[in-house]
Amino acid sequence: MNLYEDLKWRGLIYQVTDQDIEEKLNNEKINFYLGADPTANSLHVGHLLAYLVAKRLELYGHHPILVIGGGTGLIGDPSFKSEERKLLTIEESLKNASGIKQQVKRLLPTATIVNNYDWLSKLNAIQFLRDIGKHFSINYMMAKDSVKSRIEKGISFTEFSYQIIQAWDFEHLYKNYDCTLQIGGQDQWGNITSGSELIRRVHSIKAKVYGLTFPLVTKADGTKFGKTESGAIWLDKEKTSVYEFYQYWINTSDEDVINRLKQFTFLSKNEIDAIEESLNKEPEKRLAQITLSKELTRLVHGEEQLQKAINVSEALFSGDIKNLTIDEIEMGIKDLPSFSTKTPITLVDSLIELSLVNSKREAREMIKNNAVSINGEKINDTYYEIDQNQAFGKKYTIIRKGKKKYGVIKHN
Repeated sequence: MNLYEDLKWRGLIYQVTDQDIEEKLNNEKINFYLGADPTANSLHVGHLLAYLVAKRLELYGHHPILVIGGGTGLIGDPSFKSEERKLLTIEESLKNASGIKQQVKRLLPTATIVNNYDWLSKLNAIQFLRDIGKHFSINYMMAKDSVKSRIEKGISFTEFSYQIIQAWDFEHLYKNYDCTLQIGGQDQWGNITSGSELIRRVHSIKAKVYGLTFPLVTKADGTKFGKTESGAIWLDKEKTSVYEFYQYWINTSDEDVINRLKQFTFLSKNEIDAIEESLNKEPEKRLAQITLSKELTRLVHGEEQLQKAINVSEALFSGDIKNLTIDEIEMGIKDLPSFSTKTPITLVDSLIELSLVNSKREAREMIKNNAVSINGEKINDTYYEIDQNQAFGKKYTIIRKGKKKYGVIKHN
């Protein structure tokens, strides 16, 4: 299976500007780019597909250029947004760009990383209007779906001009980096075609450049991909713990998991077909979800962090948490109910404080019935008192009620 066939089999081609891109990708080595506006200091899993498509091209010998939108991020992409973005300050934009750059280096080790603030900040209004703006008609710009969807509610000139600014990115990269392909999600089609058109107008009608988009990722049940009750799943482990990241993929539904393996992993067709057969015959083993979670956690966070996430997952599932390290405990407790104390506290009061029970009577009954553990040890003393000396690292006491309910006391 060649590169283009592999992309199609994985469902990673939505639109292309020219059908001869198939021959180009399969038989030549080209420079291509994708962009990321630094609206936060980390990417999240909703962004991840774009970088994995880029990585597939990179592994095939094509050279990725990442354009961090330090300049365009100050404007805001209106593409299919219901309202205008909050404008970033220059300081916020550049700080966020620095965070994203570190993550991309891990995913795309050979990538050339540039920041469009470097050239957009040198652009003056007269140059913008005469050298770039003259190549765009208002009718052409308003025909873009990304703009049409905002016309009724209103769109500022700032966001309206976004497609021109991003188009200049493509022209700048074509001229200075011999870049002939832009990739992006399907919502970027209008921006990509604007860039292709600008290059032909500025350089030559024969200038050959390409665009390729991939479908936006959606879940089978219609809910938003990359979101949980606690918010977005970030690639930065300080914003989303490695354990939480691992669990996010473990919880992928049976209906979605094979598509996620195709889209997000580098497993071969034969490997994924075998996993799909296991899913159909023995879904209770959750081999597909476990494989997906391991592959993505290893890719984003590395083997050592993956093993820690597995240790935490297995320990919390079994209740045998005694051998966890402090790092692993801190990874696993981030989203558990918790409270802090400087003084000893009874187990009964702790269960109430953590909302693991509704009353002291219920707490005492749970303790008497051997349904409560402290740091992996069953406790049946209803007068039991918890203090800092028995805590993990004298910092954390982990309480388990039943098989699945956990809470944490943080000792100050």
